Amino acid sequence: MPKLTVFNIDGKETGLIELPADFAEKVNTDVIHQAVVMYQANERQGTLDTKIRSEISGGNKKPFRQKGTGRARQGSSRSPLMHHGGIVFGPHQRDFSYVVPKKVRIAALKESLKSKINSDSLRCVDAMMVNSGKTKDFVSILKTLNISGKKVLALFDDCGKEVTLASRNVAFVRLVKPAEVNALDILRNNKILATKAAIEKILKRLQ
Repeated sequence: MPKLTVFNIDGKETGLIELPADFAEKVNTDVIHQAVVMYQANERQGTLDTKIRSEISGGNKKPFRQKGTGRARQGSSRSPLMHHGGIVFGPHQRDFSYVVPKKVRIAALKESLKSKINSDSLRCVDAMMVNSGKTKDFVSILKTLNISGKKVLALFDDCGKEVTLASRNVAFVRLVKPAEVNALDILRNNKILATKAAIEKILKRLQ
């Protein structure tokens, strides 16, 4: 049975969390890909829009006479061949979002979490406490737990106001609730810092 080591904020081991048996299996990258592509598509705004020739102002008058100018004949300044004319096959406003089955999303969350555990990129603490509420004390805890990198995902379950105040000014730390975290949140961060209660809540979601 695979297990996850639990530390305290001083970096000392305090216990273990038993993980499901399939956490010892190979990571299924196919199911991760399906979910990540969906999450990225859902983040797209789809607001880019170009005008087709019917939406261009003017164009009712022939821009120049048919013959004698040496130029190619034109019947409207709205033509895509004309400067400031309509755009052919340009982008238009659309909704890129779609949904994959819930079982796929849950499986992707499990596989992404498994990949972070296998690469030793996840640190689990029994509880997160920053009584002073100061950023420097929170950063000191990160250094003690050997958590560094450009992006750190913090999964704290019911953390106090002091922890929120201490972590919100750290540019590379993003705080996400365990009930809302998904596969893309986990994969787009280099390190994961989670409390024991948060890990247990996520494992309950995976059942």
